[in-house]
Amino acid sequence: MLRLLPLIFKNSLRSKRRSILTILSVTMSFTLLGVLFAMYNALYFEDPTPSQALRLITRNRISLTVIMPASYKQKIKAVPGVQDLYISMWFGGTYKDQAADQRNNFARFAVEPEDFFKVQTELVLPEDQKQAFLKERTACLVGKRLADKLGIKLGERLTLKGDIFPGDKELMVRGIFEDPLNDETLFFNIEYLYQSLPAGRRDFAGTFNILARSKEEVSAVQRGVDEMFKNAPVQTRTETEAAFALSFVSFLGNVKVFLLVICGAVTFTILLVSANTMAMAVRERVREVGVMKTLGFTNGGILFLILGEAVVLSLVGAALGCLVASGLAAGVGANAGGFIGQFKNLSLTPPTVAFILGFSVVVALISSFVPAMNAARTNILDTLKYSG
Repeated sequence: MLRLLPLIFKNSLRSKRRSILTILSVTMSFTLLGVLFAMYNALYFEDPTPSQALRLITRNRISLTVIMPASYKQKIKAVPGVQDLYISMWFGGTYKDQAADQRNNFARFAVEPEDFFKVQTELVLPEDQKQAFLKERTACLVGKRLADKLGIKLGERLTLKGDIFPGDKELMVRGIFEDPLNDETLFFNIEYLYQSLPAGRRDFAGTFNILARSKEEVSAVQRGVDEMFKNAPVQTRTETEAAFALSFVSFLGNVKVFLLVICGAVTFTILLVSANTMAMAVRERVREVGVMKTLGFTNGGILFLILGEAVVLSLVGAALGCLVASGLAAGVGANAGGFIGQFKNLSLTPPTVAFILGFSVVVALISSFVPAMNAARTNILDTLKYSG
Protein backbone atom coordinates (compact mmCIF):
# COMPACT_ATOMS: atom_id res chain seq x y z
CA MET A 1 0.00 0.00 0.00
CA LEU A 2 2.89 2.39 0.65
CA ARG A 3 3.65 2.49 -3.07
CA LEU A 4 0.28 4.22 -3.54
CA LEU A 5 1.26 7.21 -1.39
CA PRO A 6 2.72 9.30 -4.27
CA LEU A 7 -0.48 8.69 -6.25
CA ILE A 8 -2.59 9.70 -3.23
CA PHE A 9 -0.77 13.03 -2.87
CA LYS A 10 -1.02 13.68 -6.60
CA ASN A 11 -4.73 12.91 -6.76
CA SER A 12 -5.39 15.11 -3.71
CA LEU A 13 -4.52 18.16 -5.84
CA ARG A 14 -6.04 16.97 -9.08
CA SER A 15 -8.75 19.61 -8.84
CA LYS A 16 -6.75 22.40 -7.23
CA ARG A 17 -9.65 24.81 -6.79
CA ARG A 18 -11.86 22.22 -5.09
CA SER A 19 -9.01 20.92 -2.96
CA ILE A 20 -8.05 24.42 -1.79
CA LEU A 21 -11.65 25.32 -0.98
CA THR A 22 -12.08 22.04 0.88
CA ILE A 23 -8.89 22.60 2.87
CA LEU A 24 -9.96 26.16 3.73
CA SER A 25 -13.38 24.94 4.88
CA VAL A 26 -11.80 22.24 7.02
CA THR A 27 -9.24 24.75 8.34
CA MET A 28 -11.95 27.15 9.51
CA SER A 29 -13.87 24.33 11.16
CA PHE A 30 -10.83 22.96 12.96
CA THR A 31 -9.78 26.48 13.98
CA LEU A 32 -13.06 26.89 15.83
CA LEU A 33 -12.77 23.36 17.18
CA GLY A 34 -9.20 24.01 18.37
CA VAL A 35 -10.15 27.18 20.26
CA LEU A 36 -13.12 25.41 21.86
CA PHE A 37 -10.94 22.46 22.88
CA ALA A 38 -8.36 24.86 24.36
CA MET A 39 -11.07 26.64 26.37
CA TYR A 40 -12.61 23.38 27.52
CA ASN A 41 -9.21 22.07 28.58
CA ALA A 42 -8.36 25.30 30.42
CA LEU A 43 -11.68 25.37 32.25
CA TYR A 44 -12.10 21.73 33.21
CA PHE A 45 -8.77 19.94 32.94
CA GLU A 46 -6.07 22.51 33.67
CA ASP A 47 -4.09 21.61 36.78
CA PRO A 48 -3.98 24.34 39.44
CA THR A 49 -0.63 25.84 40.40
CA PRO A 50 0.94 24.45 43.61
CA SER A 51 -0.16 27.48 45.63
CA GLN A 52 -3.61 27.62 44.06
CA ALA A 53 -4.15 23.97 44.96
CA LEU A 54 -3.85 24.94 48.64
CA ARG A 55 -6.29 27.82 48.56
CA LEU A 56 -10.02 27.70 49.24
CA ILE A 57 -12.71 30.37 49.29
CA THR A 58 -15.66 30.44 51.67
CA ARG A 59 -18.74 32.43 50.72
CA ASN A 60 -22.37 32.67 51.81
CA ARG A 61 -24.22 29.51 50.83
CA ILE A 62 -27.11 31.53 49.38
CA SER A 63 -25.12 33.74 47.04
CA LEU A 64 -21.79 35.46 46.63
CA THR A 65 -23.60 38.79 46.92
CA VAL A 66 -24.82 38.02 50.46
CA ILE A 67 -22.36 38.96 53.21
CA MET A 68 -21.26 36.93 56.24
CA PRO A 69 -20.27 37.93 59.77
CA ALA A 70 -16.59 38.88 60.01
CA SER A 71 -16.49 36.97 63.32
CA TYR A 72 -16.48 33.72 61.32
CA LYS A 73 -12.80 34.33 60.63
CA GLN A 74 -11.57 33.20 64.04
CA LYS A 75 -13.81 30.14 63.96
CA ILE A 76 -12.54 29.14 60.52
CA LYS A 77 -8.95 29.63 61.63
CA ALA A 78 -9.51 27.01 64.33
CA VAL A 79 -10.50 24.35 61.77
CA PRO A 80 -7.77 21.66 61.55
CA GLY A 81 -5.66 22.10 58.42
CA VAL A 82 -6.15 25.87 58.08
CA GLN A 83 -2.85 27.74 57.98
CA ASP A 84 -3.99 31.30 57.30
CA LEU A 85 -6.94 33.24 55.90
CA TYR A 86 -8.05 36.77 55.18
CA ILE A 87 -11.32 38.61 54.66
CA SER A 88 -12.05 39.91 51.18
CA MET A 89 -14.86 42.15 49.95
CA TRP A 90 -15.81 42.99 46.38
CA PHE A 91 -15.99 46.78 46.25
CA GLY A 92 -17.41 47.32 42.80
CA GLY A 93 -17.54 51.02 42.14
CA THR A 94 -16.65 52.91 38.98
CA TYR A 95 -13.22 53.91 37.69
CA LYS A 96 -13.36 56.76 35.17
CA ASP A 97 -15.81 56.07 32.32
CA GLN A 98 -16.28 52.30 32.18
CA ALA A 99 -18.98 52.52 29.51
CA ALA A 100 -16.68 54.36 27.09
CA ASP A 101 -13.62 52.21 27.75
CA GLN A 102 -14.07 48.61 28.90
CA ARG A 103 -10.44 48.52 30.05
CA ASN A 104 -11.58 50.56 33.05
CA ASN A 105 -13.81 47.68 34.13
CA PHE A 106 -11.64 45.49 36.37
CA ALA A 107 -11.88 43.63 39.68
CA ARG A 108 -11.53 45.72 42.85
CA PHE A 109 -11.26 44.09 46.28
CA ALA A 110 -10.88 45.33 49.82
CA VAL A 111 -8.63 42.94 51.79
CA GLU A 112 -6.78 42.56 55.09
CA PRO A 113 -3.20 43.50 54.07
CA GLU A 114 -1.10 41.42 56.50
CA ASP A 115 -3.05 38.18 56.12
CA PHE A 116 -3.43 38.81 52.39
CA PHE A 117 0.31 38.36 51.82
CA LYS A 118 0.32 35.17 53.91
CA VAL A 119 -2.29 33.52 51.71
CA GLN A 120 -1.40 34.90 48.26
CA THR A 121 2.03 33.30 48.22
CA GLU A 122 2.47 33.53 44.44
CA LEU A 123 2.20 37.31 44.45
CA VAL A 124 5.52 39.01 43.62
CA LEU A 125 6.02 42.51 45.03
CA PRO A 126 9.14 44.50 46.03
CA GLU A 127 9.56 44.67 49.80
CA ASP A 128 9.43 48.48 49.97
CA GLN A 129 6.12 48.50 48.08
CA LYS A 130 4.77 45.78 50.35
CA GLN A 131 5.63 47.78 53.46
CA ALA A 132 4.05 50.92 52.00
CA PHE A 133 0.80 49.00 51.42
CA LEU A 134 0.87 47.64 54.98
CA LYS A 135 1.45 51.03 56.60
CA GLU A 136 -0.71 53.40 54.56
CA ARG A 137 -4.47 53.13 54.99
CA THR A 138 -5.32 54.57 51.55
CA ALA A 139 -2.67 52.56 49.69
CA CYS A 140 -3.59 50.13 46.96
CA LEU A 141 -1.92 47.42 44.88
CA VAL A 142 -2.41 47.10 41.13
CA GLY A 143 -1.61 44.07 38.97
CA LYS A 144 1.19 44.64 36.46
CA ARG A 145 -0.88 43.71 33.42
CA LEU A 146 -3.64 46.07 34.54
CA ALA A 147 -1.13 48.84 35.24
CA ASP A 148 0.44 48.43 31.80
CA LYS A 149 -2.97 48.38 30.12
CA LEU A 150 -4.16 51.59 31.82
CA GLY A 151 -0.79 53.32 32.08
CA ILE A 152 -0.93 53.40 35.89
CA LYS A 153 2.31 54.36 37.66
CA LEU A 154 3.59 54.11 41.23
CA GLY A 155 2.51 57.10 43.32
CA GLU A 156 -0.49 57.82 41.12
CA ARG A 157 -3.82 58.68 42.76
CA LEU A 158 -6.89 56.69 41.71
CA THR A 159 -10.51 57.51 42.47
CA LEU A 160 -13.16 54.78 42.76
CA LYS A 161 -16.71 56.09 42.81
CA GLY A 162 -18.84 53.97 45.13
CA ASP A 163 -22.02 52.22 44.02
CA ILE A 164 -22.45 49.14 46.22
CA PHE A 165 -20.87 51.11 49.08
CA PRO A 166 -21.45 54.84 49.54
CA GLY A 167 -18.74 57.43 49.00
CA ASP A 168 -15.69 57.65 46.81
CA LYS A 169 -12.34 56.03 47.61
CA GLU A 170 -9.20 58.08 47.00
CA LEU A 171 -6.41 55.52 46.63
CA MET A 172 -2.66 55.92 46.22
CA VAL A 173 -0.86 53.32 44.09
CA ARG A 174 1.91 52.05 46.37
CA GLY A 175 2.63 48.74 44.71
CA ILE A 176 2.51 47.02 41.31
CA PHE A 177 2.55 43.24 41.69
CA GLU A 178 2.93 40.24 39.43
CA ASP A 179 0.78 37.15 39.74
CA PRO A 180 0.54 34.29 37.22
CA LEU A 181 -3.27 34.14 37.49
CA ASN A 182 -4.51 37.39 38.93
CA ASP A 183 -2.58 40.41 37.69
CA GLU A 184 -5.55 42.48 36.47
CA THR A 185 -6.95 43.28 39.91
CA LEU A 186 -6.78 46.17 42.38
CA PHE A 187 -6.54 45.54 46.13
CA PHE A 188 -6.90 48.09 48.93
CA ASN A 189 -7.14 48.04 52.73
CA ILE A 190 -10.49 46.82 54.00
CA GLU A 191 -10.17 49.08 57.06
CA TYR A 192 -10.45 52.04 54.70
CA LEU A 193 -13.79 50.60 53.57
CA TYR A 194 -15.01 49.82 57.10
CA GLN A 195 -14.18 53.28 58.43
CA SER A 196 -16.32 54.91 55.75
CA LEU A 197 -19.39 52.98 56.97
CA PRO A 198 -21.59 53.39 60.06
CA ALA A 199 -20.31 51.43 63.07
CA GLY A 200 -23.17 48.94 62.82
CA ARG A 201 -22.25 47.95 59.25
CA ARG A 202 -18.58 47.09 59.70
CA ASP A 203 -18.79 43.52 60.94
CA PHE A 204 -19.12 41.72 57.61
CA ALA A 205 -17.12 39.79 55.03
CA GLY A 206 -17.73 38.95 51.40
CA THR A 207 -15.45 35.91 51.30
CA PHE A 208 -12.88 34.19 53.49
CA ASN A 209 -9.80 33.27 51.47
CA ILE A 210 -8.16 30.25 53.11
CA LEU A 211 -4.71 28.70 52.79
CA ALA A 212 -4.54 25.02 53.78
CA ARG A 213 -1.41 23.54 55.33
CA SER A 214 -1.11 20.79 52.74
CA LYS A 215 -2.81 19.48 49.61
CA GLU A 216 -3.97 16.42 51.52
CA GLU A 217 -5.87 18.60 54.01
CA VAL A 218 -7.77 20.69 51.45
CA SER A 219 -10.80 18.38 51.32
CA ALA A 220 -10.92 18.10 55.11
CA VAL A 221 -10.79 21.90 55.48
CA GLN A 222 -13.55 22.28 52.90
CA ARG A 223 -15.83 19.88 54.74
CA GLY A 224 -14.85 21.16 58.18
CA VAL A 225 -15.69 24.80 57.50
CA ASP A 226 -19.11 24.11 55.99
CA GLU A 227 -19.95 21.55 58.69
CA MET A 228 -19.13 24.13 61.38
CA PHE A 229 -21.80 26.52 60.09
CA LYS A 230 -24.27 23.88 58.97
CA ASN A 231 -26.87 24.90 61.55
CA ALA A 232 -25.85 28.56 61.82
CA PRO A 233 -28.17 31.41 60.74
CA VAL A 234 -25.65 32.21 58.00
CA GLN A 235 -24.46 29.04 56.31
CA THR A 236 -21.35 28.82 54.14
CA ARG A 237 -20.12 27.18 50.98
CA THR A 238 -16.41 26.44 50.68
CA GLU A 239 -14.74 25.47 47.41
CA THR A 240 -11.29 25.45 45.92
CA GLU A 241 -10.03 28.66 44.35
CA ALA A 242 -10.18 27.07 40.87
CA ALA A 243 -13.78 25.94 41.40
CA PHE A 244 -14.71 29.37 42.74
CA ALA A 245 -13.28 31.03 39.62
CA LEU A 246 -15.14 28.56 37.43
CA SER A 247 -18.41 29.44 39.16
CA PHE A 248 -18.31 32.86 37.48
CA VAL A 249 -18.30 31.15 34.10
CA SER A 250 -21.48 29.30 35.12
CA PHE A 251 -23.29 32.67 35.22
CA LEU A 252 -23.42 32.34 31.43
CA GLY A 253 -25.30 29.05 31.75
CA ASN A 254 -24.15 25.46 31.29
CA VAL A 255 -20.91 26.33 29.51
CA LYS A 256 -19.77 22.71 29.35
CA VAL A 257 -22.85 21.65 27.39
CA PHE A 258 -22.63 24.81 25.29
CA LEU A 259 -19.06 24.00 24.22
CA LEU A 260 -19.88 20.35 23.54
CA VAL A 261 -22.89 21.28 21.37
CA ILE A 262 -20.78 23.65 19.27
CA CYS A 263 -18.08 21.00 18.91
CA GLY A 264 -20.72 18.54 17.74
CA ALA A 265 -22.07 21.02 15.18
CA VAL A 266 -18.57 21.76 13.87
CA THR A 267 -17.81 18.04 13.59
CA PHE A 268 -21.01 17.48 11.59
CA THR A 269 -20.02 20.34 9.26
CA ILE A 270 -16.61 18.81 8.64
CA LEU A 271 -18.24 15.47 7.88
CA LEU A 272 -20.55 17.06 5.30
CA VAL A 273 -17.75 19.03 3.62
CA SER A 274 -15.45 16.04 3.41
CA ALA A 275 -18.19 13.64 2.26
CA ASN A 276 -19.34 16.04 -0.46
CA THR A 277 -15.79 16.52 -1.72
CA MET A 278 -15.02 12.81 -1.91
CA ALA A 279 -18.39 12.01 -3.50
CA MET A 280 -17.68 14.48 -6.31
CA ALA A 281 -14.12 13.22 -6.70
CA VAL A 282 -15.27 9.60 -6.99
CA ARG A 283 -18.09 10.47 -9.42
CA GLU A 284 -15.61 12.23 -11.74
CA ARG A 285 -13.28 9.24 -11.80
CA VAL A 286 -15.64 6.29 -12.29
CA ARG A 287 -14.15 5.36 -15.68
CA GLU A 288 -10.66 5.88 -14.30
CA VAL A 289 -11.40 3.41 -11.52
CA GLY A 290 -12.37 0.85 -14.15
CA VAL A 291 -9.12 1.39 -16.04
CA MET A 292 -7.15 1.01 -12.81
CA LYS A 293 -8.89 -2.29 -12.14
CA THR A 294 -8.01 -3.59 -15.61
CA LEU A 295 -4.39 -2.71 -14.79
CA GLY A 296 -4.47 -4.88 -11.69
CA PHE A 297 -5.60 -2.58 -8.87
CA THR A 298 -7.56 -4.54 -6.27
CA ASN A 299 -10.71 -3.38 -4.51
CA GLY A 300 -8.63 -2.85 -1.40
CA GLY A 301 -6.16 -0.72 -3.33
CA ILE A 302 -8.95 1.48 -4.75
CA LEU A 303 -10.46 1.83 -1.27
CA PHE A 304 -7.09 2.76 0.24
CA LEU A 305 -6.45 5.30 -2.52
CA ILE A 306 -9.72 7.20 -2.04
CA LEU A 307 -9.60 7.08 1.75
CA GLY A 308 -6.00 8.31 1.61
CA GLU A 309 -7.03 11.37 -0.43
CA ALA A 310 -9.65 12.29 2.16
CA VAL A 311 -7.15 11.85 5.00
CA VAL A 312 -4.55 14.07 3.27
CA LEU A 313 -7.04 16.91 2.72
CA SER A 314 -8.39 16.63 6.26
CA LEU A 315 -4.93 16.47 7.86
CA VAL A 316 -3.69 19.54 5.96
CA GLY A 317 -6.82 21.47 6.98
CA ALA A 318 -6.51 20.33 10.60
CA ALA A 319 -2.82 21.30 10.76
CA LEU A 320 -3.55 24.77 9.40
CA GLY A 321 -6.51 25.03 11.75
CA CYS A 322 -4.27 24.26 14.73
CA LEU A 323 -1.86 27.02 13.69
CA VAL A 324 -4.65 29.59 13.39
CA ALA A 325 -6.30 28.38 16.61
CA SER A 326 -3.01 28.75 18.48
CA GLY A 327 -2.84 32.40 17.46
CA LEU A 328 -6.46 33.03 18.40
CA ALA A 329 -6.05 31.26 21.74
CA ALA A 330 -3.02 33.42 22.54
CA GLY A 331 -5.08 36.51 21.72
CA VAL A 332 -7.94 35.37 23.96
CA GLY A 333 -5.47 34.68 26.76
CA ALA A 334 -3.85 38.08 26.41
CA ASN A 335 -7.22 39.78 26.84
CA ALA A 336 -8.62 37.46 29.52
CA GLY A 337 -9.31 39.27 32.73
CA GLY A 338 -11.45 39.19 35.82
CA PHE A 339 -11.84 35.82 37.50
CA ILE A 340 -11.10 33.52 34.56
CA GLY A 341 -7.43 33.17 35.40
CA GLN A 342 -7.36 29.82 33.57
CA PHE A 343 -7.53 31.73 30.29
CA LYS A 344 -4.42 33.82 30.98
CA ASN A 345 -2.15 31.21 29.38
CA LEU A 346 -4.72 29.79 26.98
CA SER A 347 -3.04 27.67 24.32
CA LEU A 348 -3.27 24.46 22.36
CA THR A 349 -1.30 21.88 24.32
CA PRO A 350 0.55 19.08 22.47
CA PRO A 351 -2.05 16.50 23.57
CA THR A 352 -4.81 18.77 22.22
CA VAL A 353 -3.03 19.16 18.87
CA ALA A 354 -2.45 15.40 18.67
CA PHE A 355 -6.13 14.79 19.45
CA ILE A 356 -7.27 17.24 16.75
CA LEU A 357 -4.99 15.67 14.12
CA GLY A 358 -6.13 12.18 15.08
CA PHE A 359 -9.72 13.32 15.10
CA SER A 360 -9.31 14.76 11.59
CA VAL A 361 -8.19 11.34 10.36
CA VAL A 362 -11.23 9.66 11.92
CA VAL A 363 -13.57 12.27 10.41
CA ALA A 364 -11.97 11.82 6.98
CA LEU A 365 -12.32 8.04 7.11
CA ILE A 366 -15.95 8.18 8.21
CA SER A 367 -17.00 10.79 5.66
CA SER A 368 -15.25 9.14 2.70
CA PHE A 369 -15.90 5.49 3.50
CA VAL A 370 -19.23 5.17 1.66
CA PRO A 371 -18.08 6.77 -1.65
CA ALA A 372 -14.80 4.85 -1.46
CA MET A 373 -16.54 1.56 -0.83
CA ASN A 374 -18.99 2.14 -3.68
CA ALA A 375 -16.12 2.89 -6.05
CA ALA A 376 -14.17 -0.19 -4.94
CA ARG A 377 -17.17 -2.50 -5.40
CA THR A 378 -18.14 -1.26 -8.87
CA ASN A 379 -17.30 -3.87 -11.48
CA ILE A 380 -15.13 -3.07 -14.47
CA LEU A 381 -17.90 -3.35 -17.06
CA ASP A 382 -20.14 -0.84 -15.27
CA THR A 383 -17.31 1.67 -14.88
CA LEU A 384 -16.39 1.53 -18.57
CA LYS A 385 -20.08 2.06 -19.51
CA TYR A 386 -20.30 5.12 -17.27
CA SER A 387 -20.66 8.38 -19.22
CA GLY A 388 -21.36 10.88 -16.39
